[in-house]
Amino acid sequence: MANAGTKNRPLSPHLQIWKWGPHMFVSILHRVTGDGMAFAGLGVLLWWLGALAGGPASYATFTAVMTSPIGYLVLVGISWAFFSHMSSGLRHLVLDTGAGYELKTNKTWALICPVVGVLLTVAFWAILLLR
Repeated sequence: MANAGTKNRPLSPHLQIWKWGPHMFVSILHRVTGDGMAFAGLGVLLWWLGALAGGPASYATFTAVMTSPIGYLVLVGISWAFFSHMSSGLRHLVLDTGAGYELKTNKTWALICPVVGVLLTVAFWAILLLR
């Protein structure tokens, strides 16, 4: 009868047990941005390569779409996904060395990652558009 009180408990940790934190958000965001780059980024890359191979008319169509407001939104989204994924990937790389597991440090880095992704995206597009 010693484990009668544990009968209704889940077998493994779940969201009901773990307290939601920024590190969980960054981990999920890392996966979402990776998938976003894989799907949207690959689609744009393949379209661009097809437009290059298709000749001037195909490339003009690609350029017209990608320089429209929706095209810029897609390109900014892909670049944001890249920079966010990169910053959280660097965080995971540091964690893989065994550093940064202290609660305060981990929380700080987790809060900084999305901010760095946005700042790098803004800087990247500022450089591109101000040339």
